[in-house]
Amino acid sequence: MGALKPWHLIIVVVVLVILFGSKKLPDAARSLGRSMRIFKAETKALSEDGKDATADKADAQVTSQQPLDGQASAKPVVDPVQRQQH
Repeated sequence: MGALKPWHLIIVVVVLVILFGSKKLPDAARSLGRSMRIFKAETKALSEDGKDATADKADAQVTSQQPLDGQASAKPVVDPVQRQQH
């Protein structure tokens, strides 16, 4: 009773063709494909930016903790995010 039968899909396709027309369906599919491609590229760029920012923050923290001119620093530099997590 709950399963989709092949004739259910045929009815859906016929209704879509009647509503949107045979010329608009390929254009809609093409624009959907472009949108998905752009979305995928943007999410990949965001994840790469997040990894780069994390690596840059770690590098900055390591270099800021090194003493200058052989002097020992009085207080170690702690990232505020790390301080809240402890």
